[in-house]
Order: sequence, then C-alpha cells, then structure tokens
Amino acid sequence: MSILKLGLPKGSLEKSTFEMFAKAGYKINLSARSYSPDIDDVEIECMLIRAQEMARYVGEYVLDCGLTGYDWIIESGAEVIEVAELIYGKVKRIPLRWVLAVPENSEIKSPEDLSGKRIATEAVGITNRYLKEHGVEAIVEFSWGATEAKPPILADAIVEITETGSSLKANKLRIIDTLCVSTTRLITNNTAWADDFKRKKMEQLALLLKSVLAAENRVGIMLNVEKQNIPKILEILPALKKPTVSTLVDENWAALNTVIDEHVVREIIPKLKSAGAEGIIEYSLNKLVE
Repeated sequence: MSILKLGLPKGSLEKSTFEMFAKAGYKINLSARSYSPDIDDVEIECMLIRAQEMARYVGEYVLDCGLTGYDWIIESGAEVIEVAELIYGKVKRIPLRWVLAVPENSEIKSPEDLSGKRIATEAVGITNRYLKEHGVEAIVEFSWGATEAKPPILADAIVEITETGSSLKANKLRIIDTLCVSTTRLITNNTAWADDFKRKKMEQLALLLKSVLAAENRVGIMLNVEKQNIPKILEILPALKKPTVSTLVDENWAALNTVIDEHVVREIIPKLKSAGAEGIIEYSLNKLVE
C-alpha cells in the first residue's frame, strides 16, 4: 500500500496545526516525547519536524510533503513545490513578518545605518540577502533564542519574526523595516508530486485544510419566511453567494440557508426577525469549500 510521508511542524505552529487537522476530519494523537504522531488515515505517515528544517527534508526526499513557513523555504534554499498557501499562525490568521528592529532610543533609523553594526537573528540567510540588497556590510550572528532581549548590549539590532508586534513593544524595540512576509505552505518535492497517488492525496489534504480556514469566523444561517417577504430578507443578508431557497410544505413559505460572517450575526438576526423571518437557526461550520 502506498504511504504519504507528511511532516508536521513542531514548535509554535504545532498546536494550531493539530487543531486545524482535527476540524478537517483527521484525528492525530501524539504520545509524550514521541516525534511520530498517529493519524487515523492508514495512507498517511506523520513525523514532527521543526519548521526550520522542513523544506530541506522535503527537498531531499526524506518526506513527501510538509507544512512550513515561506520564510524557512527561502532561508533553506530548498527546491520544493508549493501545493497550497495556508494563512494561519500561532495566535492569529494573519501573515507573519520578519522585521528589522532596534532599541527605541537607537540612532539607527534606516538599513544604511547598520554598517559595521551587530545584528542577531535566526534568519541569517534572509538578513544577509537584505543587507546585500541595500549595499550594507554588517555582522550577522545566529541567535539561539530570546533575540528580543539582546539589544543593546549583545546586539545593535535584531531581525525577528512577529505576528502582532506585542513582544517587540514589550522589549522597547522599534521596527525599522520588513524583510519578509511569510505564511504557512504545504510543500512537496518533484518525485512525490509526480506520483499519482501522493499527488491526489496532497490535493485532497490541501482542499480540506483550506476549507477549515475558509470556515473560520463564519456561521450558517437558516430561517423560514413568507415568499412575499423574501426580497426584504435578501436585502439584509450579506450572503457568501445567493442564499439557497427551498419551498416548504406550505407553498406560501420558503426556507433560506446561507453563510455569513460571525461578527455581523448579532446585528442581522433582529433585522431578519423584523422582516418576517421565523425559526432562525445559527450553526457553526467546520469546513467551507468555496
């Protein structure tokens, strides 16, 4: 039986990735100190890998596919194929940014001011390319962690990844520039992509994961309404597409079903009721295939 070897990111993306797979219909179990999670799909074999190393292992054919950030694909220089972009992070569903930051009271105002300075970062390759683009020579040191705490004593500046910027502000750091915008990608190699079974399996996986992200912050709405009031209801509903309209046993009434953004529900339901809607039901979504 053919098996798809899938790499799951260990670390900051681990929890959110497992939660996303659960909503997609995959049950993953990870025992303590294990790096080989069990998944309830006999055609998939999982391994936990640091996102920083994922592209290299996929590019070297150790894994068929894996989830990692676009930043680490660039950093590794690995030759991989992008199957899907999945915009999710540790906290929010927004792209992450690698930024150049300095202490609030630093005299460094632009990349050109970095000449001869010391920069701490985990993304050494991205930083060196950035400096080369600006014609600046500086000392770039690999940081093993706690990078925000290094300026001004251990480094003049840092290049660090941020989702909200709150950690940088808490450490009294000021952002000068953005070096790279990154989102999570499902990647594979040319050998796995050329395999019909593995390619189909990856495409199915990408479809389900993207449908989970599409469903977030959206809910389904069902309601009954007299047909003569349907035009008023349609003016209220900000439908994903035109609502599904079904005739009820009473031919003068119809049932409407649609998807709307969750944050507008509290405003819309009273309006729907006033417009003649009855039996209004709100339900959560796990997946939304657009």
